This record gives sequence, structure tokens and C-alpha cells, in this order.
Amino acid sequence: MTTARQGLSSIQASSRLALDGPNELPRTGQRSILRIMLDVLREPMLVLLLAGGITYLFLGSLGEALILIGFATFSIVVTVVQEARTEGVLDALRDLSAPRALVIRDSARVRIAGREVVVGDFLVVEPGDRIAADAVLIDASDLQTDESLLTGESLPVSKVADTTNDPKTVHRPGGDGQAYLYSGSLVVRGSGLARVLATGLSSEIGRIGQSLATLETEAPRLRQETMRIVKWCAIGGGAIALLVVLLFGLLRGGWIEAILAGIAIGMAMLPEEFPVVLTVFLAMGAWRIGKAGVLTRRASAIETLGSATVLCTDKTGTLTENRMTVAEMWLPTGQKATIAASAPFQHLLQAAVLASAAEPVDPMEVALVEAQTAFGISPNQGLTIVHSYALRPDMLAMSNIWQGHDGLTMAVKGAPEAIAELCQLAADARTAMMAAVEAMAAKGIRVLAVATATPKDRDWAQSQADYQFLLTGLTGLADPLRPTVKEAVAQCRSAGIRVVMITGDHAATARSIAAQAGIAVGDVITGDDLSLLDDAHLADRLKSVTVFARIMPEQKLRIVEAFKAAGEIVAMTGDGVNDAPSLKAAHIGIAMGKRGTDVAREASAIVLIDDDFGSIVQSIRLGRRIYDNIRKAMAFIFAVHVPIAGLALLPLLFGMPILFGPIHIALLEMIIDPVCALVFEAEQDETNIMERPPRNPDEPLFSLFMVTWSIFQGVAAFAILAVVYVIESRSGMPATELRALIFFALIVEILALILVNRSSAAAIGEALNRHNLALRYVVAAIVAITAVILIWPRARELLQFGSIAWNDMALAFGSGVALLVLLEACKPLMHRGFASHKVPLSTAHPMST
Repeated sequence: MTTARQGLSSIQASSRLALDGPNELPRTGQRSILRIMLDVLREPMLVLLLAGGITYLFLGSLGEALILIGFATFSIVVTVVQEARTEGVLDALRDLSAPRALVIRDSARVRIAGREVVVGDFLVVEPGDRIAADAVLIDASDLQTDESLLTGESLPVSKVADTTNDPKTVHRPGGDGQAYLYSGSLVVRGSGLARVLATGLSSEIGRIGQSLATLETEAPRLRQETMRIVKWCAIGGGAIALLVVLLFGLLRGGWIEAILAGIAIGMAMLPEEFPVVLTVFLAMGAWRIGKAGVLTRRASAIETLGSATVLCTDKTGTLTENRMTVAEMWLPTGQKATIAASAPFQHLLQAAVLASAAEPVDPMEVALVEAQTAFGISPNQGLTIVHSYALRPDMLAMSNIWQGHDGLTMAVKGAPEAIAELCQLAADARTAMMAAVEAMAAKGIRVLAVATATPKDRDWAQSQADYQFLLTGLTGLADPLRPTVKEAVAQCRSAGIRVVMITGDHAATARSIAAQAGIAVGDVITGDDLSLLDDAHLADRLKSVTVFARIMPEQKLRIVEAFKAAGEIVAMTGDGVNDAPSLKAAHIGIAMGKRGTDVAREASAIVLIDDDFGSIVQSIRLGRRIYDNIRKAMAFIFAVHVPIAGLALLPLLFGMPILFGPIHIALLEMIIDPVCALVFEAEQDETNIMERPPRNPDEPLFSLFMVTWSIFQGVAAFAILAVVYVIESRSGMPATELRALIFFALIVEILALILVNRSSAAAIGEALNRHNLALRYVVAAIVAITAVILIWPRARELLQFGSIAWNDMALAFGSGVALLVLLEACKPLMHRGFASHKVPLSTAHPMST
């Protein structure tokens, strides 16, 4: 029989270590950097970028080749770095689960590596220790532990020695008066001796690690949609290019020219700008949001955040400041105050401080000392503790006896029921005090009762109950709401984003904080209630619930999964180890940067550097802006490729010489790429960006109306150019001059398409007045390139351009103006048609309204 005095023998410990394995999380599923690179290179978009770059390289277009290969390399490096960092999730959790431990082995205290702790070991725990394994206390002295890693609640919880000796007792982290310690938690006060019950994957933190290992990060919908459209465009473009080669070769007999024509068509229809747009927009978005105090670990999450329909938020430290403050005080006379402005309340505050540790570490005691210091009173000045009574399971109160110049002073604080018993309150006095307690508790305030006594001498009584105490009053402490939270929640609601609180705290506290934050009034479900619901009933309750209280880690994950199953785009905030599975499972996991654990940060997609909830709203705004601008860029890409492809095909249909070759297409692409990547990325927010509901998650990026509108723009541009081409060609204009005329007319029309697509709703005047420095630079560069081509004979010779008269240049400019006027006139009609066919978001997502 092993006893606590003897502990395990070295032979027993070695045998159990060999049987159960080390007390750590196993390294499973780890990928090497090479494996990650190979997985990244399987992405179709990156393959398309590299293939396009290599194609241009073979064609001698070095500049275009380097641009595409550069984008591909940048994207690969960023993705590999981010993927490698996410591999650190279990590593960070492993570090927490295996600290060093002081155990009793062979009747001696020895400090060993946490990974060597086995079931049956006796742990000696002291202040500052991180618990190495799940254990049950067999001895405890004023012991408190911080279990916020597992519960999310910042207040330490008291621990007591086990008196039942029942191994079947059900226990979970959180709550005062438990006899169980949990791996990863921190001892903040007292000491104890505990017997190890579970190690490694069998521990509470190990179960969380198992959840993380089995969860897969969901691929962003935007990437999925873009991959799909890129694939179909590539297949379609390749098929048309092959058909052109065959028809040209068979009908005209010049196979060399046929191949060149096919390459030109393929390049004209190759949508390599799509992956460029995604790469640049999301990378720039990560940079922009970083300036607002938000670190983006997966850039694609920014776009997803912009379409979030539900924001699941923790309470402690996310909505609140994660620090206790004195919120309210009550005197037996019935007086109430929020600050100790008068002598009776200052006396109450001083008594509460005297009942605390001389050097407090408990957040509530620290708050009491800070409140007293704020009034210029030095805590415990001229006093020395001569005796103390610790918190006990049968008496939830602690007291100190102080020696001062005027003799002995005794102060006690604790649970109101315990203090009422110590003071032997009459029925009416007890009723009045408990009414005040309930009123504070309804506001989410944690209440401590305070009383004082005067010991007669130093012959200390065996128990606190042997002194005659006088009730001094109640002190209410609360974790205050962050200043930015109320406005941020209001903006979320105006943007159609439903805010839901998920916390391990009590229902009354959670409901109070939710009301203060402005979270919509709704049902409250506790963890016990949740455990009784099957998936179908939970899905039904989700429609009305706004607060989940007393929730355990696996229940957070279940809630997130239930919202996802209902079709919602879920953002989840958190900071503790307990939040990591739900952070990883959510579409967007948002971790706290200052107080968040490494595990939570590694499992998340976004980290709030300053822990400011208001930064989430800025992220949502930026995510919506990015999505809007991506759609503008995509619409422009669709539109601009129509006239380019049409002009490459037109000569074949009319039996004329090829108008554009690969070099012309490459030059046009060098204009189009910066436009997509720079101009549209820098576009400002639409005026109603935070007043409209989230987009329907089922709404495709490339909607039918968007594609139709884009193709209409492209067809209109091509029609104008085709008319000019046919008329000038029939009038006998030389081929070189005709090529130059159509090329410059196409550039002007590209500029017109830029202006049209800068805003999906604003008129041209408003769009022109909108600040966009990138647009100015791009237009200046296009003008400069055009001037070089017109002035430098060598450039005209290389491009096979003839001289252009001023009237021809005016014709080219006029074609762009005509296109701009036509499309601006059609834009309102397009929007009315879109609005009449669009399915309201509330139809698809009743929970989001």
C-alpha cells in the first residue's frame, strides 16, 4: 500500500511510465517544411501562376514572367510560414501540460520533469507551481488555483482536501470547494499534497489537445470559389485556343501563325489575375488591419470575417477588462455607494483590506487595496498580522488579527451566509443583507460580506466562530465592461451580425454583462441545460439564445459546430486553452494577444494585439471592404478580357491579318495586373458598408448578375472597337496603323472600365472625387508608357505599330468616352434588375436578423 509519506518507489514509477507513456501530448500529424511546401504547390491557383509565368518566360516576355513568378513565390513563402506556425498548436499545448513537478518518491521529495509524472504519484504543490497532472487533494492549506486556462474565468478558485475518497466522483474544472487539481492550472495561494489521477491525453488538458488534433481548419469559401472559376476559365480558354490553332492551320495553312494565334488567344483568356487579386488583396488587407492592432495569421480569414453572421464572444477579458474593481458597497443601515466617499464606507473598505492577505495576489483583494489607495489611505499602516484563520470547507470566510498601537483588531470577509452566521444576525437583519446580496448579484457583482471583532487577548480561539463579530457591510466587486464594447456591439447589430456570449461564469453575471454590452435580449442557456438537448433541439434553441453560461470547453465546440451546421459564418473570440478547439473549429478564430495563451493564439486565425473588442468591428469593416473590392476587381477582369479575346478572334473571322500577337497581349496584361492589384485594392469603403446585413454565405462570389454585367461591359467595349476596326480596315488604313489605333483605343476603354467598376452604386462624379492615390499613379504610368510608344520609333517597330495621326488619337479617346457614358447610363438599370432578383438575407438566415 503506497502512502503519501512514502510515495511511489522508483521501480513503480518506471513501470507505470512504460505502461502509460510520458505525461505529455504526443507529436502526431507533424508536417515537415518540405511536406508543407508540396501541399501548397498542389493549390491550382499557385500552379496557374507558375504556369503562366513559365509560359511568358518561354515566349521571351521576361517582365511579365518575373511578375507572375514573383507573385507565386511570395504566396508560397507566406503560406508555408503560416502553415508551419499552425503546426505549433500542439507544441504550445504540450509545453503547458508538462511543467516540472515536485513529487514524493522513495519517501523523499524530488523535482522531476513533468513528462515523468505518473498516475499514483504524490504532488507537492506550492504558490507559483503549474500543476503537472490531474490530481485529487489529500491535504490542503488555504489553497487557491487559477484555472482560467481551462475555464476562461480569471478569478482563482478555492480547493479543499477530499473527504469522500470516492474515485467515481464526477468533477470538472471551475467552482470553489473542489478537491481536484487540473494539469496546466496555476497555484496562486496556499499549499497542498495531491495524488495523481490522470496524465497525458487522459487529463483535462489532454482531452482538449485531442480535440485540436482531430479538427481541420476549413478552407475559405472565397478560395474555393475562385479555384472553381479559374479551373473552368482555364479549360474554356485552352479549348478555344486549340480550336483557333486547328481552324487557322486548316483554313489558312500557316501552322506557325496558327500556333502564335492560339497562344495569343490563350493568353487573352487566361485569368491569371484572379490568383494575383486574391494574393495581393489579402496580403494588403493583413497589413492594413495590422495597423489597427490586429495580427492576421491566415490572411483569408479577413474576407471571411467580413461575411460573418454570428460573433461568439467570451466574457472575461474580452467584453470585460479582466480585472476586478469595487463596484458597490452596502452598510447595515441600508445605505449604498459606488465609492468610499464618506467615513462609514471608508471604514468598510478598510475592514475588507484588513481581512485580506498582507501582500495580496487574489484579484478581489488587489481590487480592495487599490480602492483604498485611491483615497490616499495607506493599507495596514502601523499594523502587523499576528494571527490568521484560513478558509475552510465548513466556514467560507477568512480572517486576520492585527496588532496596532491601539491593541488588537480582527477583520473577516467571506461568503455572506458565512459572515451572517459568524455575526449571529437576527432574522430581519439577515433578510435585509441577503436582499442586498441578491440585488448586487443580479447586476453581475460578486459579493463579499465583511465584519470586525476585538480580541480580548492573544489567547487565540480555536475557531473564528468563537469571536463576537459585528457586521460592517457588503463589498461588491465586478469585472468592468471595456469602454469600447458597447459601441462595437451596436455596430455589429447595425451590420446584421448577431453577438452571442459564451462564458463559464454564472447565468446572472453573464446576463448582466450582456445587458450592459448591449447584446440583444434573448434566452439564457446554462451548460446543464445544454447537456440535456440533442442536436435537433439545440438547433431550434439557437434562434433565440444570446447568452450561454456555465459552459464547459467541449460545449463551446458543440455550440460553434451547431451554428455552422445552421449555415452561419461563425467568428469566435477566446483566450484560454479551453477556447482553442472552438477557435480552430470556427470560420474565424479570434484570440487575445496580451492575455491569450499560446495555444489559443496558434489555434486562431486573427489575434487582437491590444485585446480590444472594438478592433473586431474594424476587422469586419475591412473584411467587407476587401470583399467588395475583390468583386469589383473580378468584374473588371471579366469585362476586360472580353474585348481582348474578341480582338484576337475578329481577324480570323474576317480573314484579315492577326491584329494582336503574344507581345501585345503581354503588354496589355502588364497594364491590367497593376490595375487589379493596386487600384481596386486601394478603393475606399462604400458608404453603407456597416449598415447592410452580411452577405448570404451561399451567395457565390461570381454571381449570375455580376458575370452578366461584366460580360455586358466587355461586349459593349468590344462592339465599339469592332466597329472602328471594320470601318478603318475597309477604308484602307494600313495594318500597322490600324493595329496601333485599336491598341490605344483599347487602353482608353480599359481606363473607362476602371472608372465604371470603382463603385458598384456611386455615380461617376462621386467615384471620380473618391480618393485613390494608386489610381493616379497607374493612370500616370499608362500615359507615360503610351507616350514612349508614340515617340520612340524602336518601340513602335517592336510592336509593329505605324504612326498615328492626331485625329486617330481623338477617335481612340472618343471610343473610351462613349463606353463610359453608355455603361454609366446602364448601371442604374443593372442595379434595379439585381435588386428585383436578389434573395433577401433574412430568407436564408433567420437567425441573423
